[in-house]
Formats: sequence, structure tokens, C-alpha cells
Amino acid sequence: MQSVLFVCLGNICRSPLAEGIAKAKVQNMGVNIAVDSAGTGDWHLGEPPCENAVEVASMHGIDISSLRARKVKPEDFENFELIVALDESNLEYLKQMGAQNLVKLGDFGYDGADVPDPYFFDGFDGFIEVFSMIEVCVNNLFSVKFEKLTQ
Repeated sequence: MQSVLFVCLGNICRSPLAEGIAKAKVQNMGVNIAVDSAGTGDWHLGEPPCENAVEVASMHGIDISSLRARKVKPEDFENFELIVALDESNLEYLKQMGAQNLVKLGDFGYDGADVPDPYFFDGFDGFIEVFSMIEVCVNNLFSVKFEKLTQ
């Protein structure tokens, strides 16, 4: 089975959004691709996604409320065919951990831009903007990396 892991810092907003969007994409495509998310930090372990992430996903018909934050581990690099970092700092951290099968999400629709942490925006609009960016990039990523499954 093909598989993809989305990784951000705390695993409470960006990567759970990417996981939710990707799972919806997989379901709509009718293909068998395992999707998960994790963070490089450990301060939110076991916590659900933040309220704003849950709300913006729900506005798009995606339920991420049951997801729980976890930290990326070396075994993930063997268990997942593709590791997707949401920004440059997490990409570098994952490289230092030894990840080989690694891409940056922003390379799939935003000319390599980082998917910004919505906490640095002013209010809920940041989550709307980040959701839109992730959605575009996930759709493009799946078109490129899993193209043969969608035909």
C-alpha cells in the first residue's frame, strides 16, 4: 500500500489539516493510500487539533476532530513511502533525522513557499488562508506522486 505522512511542528493545525484534506482526496479517488500526520515537537502529544483547525476543516466537510498529535519517529521513514514537510525548518529537521523519501508541500503549488503557521496570522482568517494553500498543494501532490492511481 502506498502511504504519505505530513509533518509540521506541533501536529495540531497544519499537518492535521493536510491529513484531513488528503484522506478526503483518497476517499474521493477511491484508492488505497494510507495517510497520517505528525509533528517534530513533543509539547502537544495526545492533544486534538486546535479549535480553529477543526472549524476550518469542518467548513469544508472534513472532520479532523478525532486526530491526536504525535511526534515523528525514525520508524516513520520506513513505514511511509513519502514524508511531506510543511515548511523548511521541519524539512531540515527531518533530513537530520535521516528521512530520505522527503518533499516540501509548498513545492506543489506555491513555488517552494513554506506553509505558514496560522498562529502567526491575525485571527481565524489565517486558518482559512492556510487551509486553501494546503488544499491546492495536496491536490497537486497527489496528481504528481500518485498519478498512476488516479487514472
